[in-house]
Amino acid sequence: MLAELNRLRKDLGEDPTDLEWLTLHHVFCFVSYKMADFQKYMEEQTAKGAFREYEESR
Repeated sequence: MLAELNRLRKDLGEDPTDLEWLTLHHVFCFVSYKMADFQKYMEEQTAKGAFREYEESR
């Protein structure tokens, strides 16, 4: 998910005046710095089946 977030951010091109880029950039930075917390969250969500539909569609 972090890689996808980074791809979305890069696709926009760096523009600090664009709220969409600014949002994606800072969310990406925050999640990168809090990787252990994000991993724990992802594991909890996976256990709850939050990604089941996505996984089944692959």
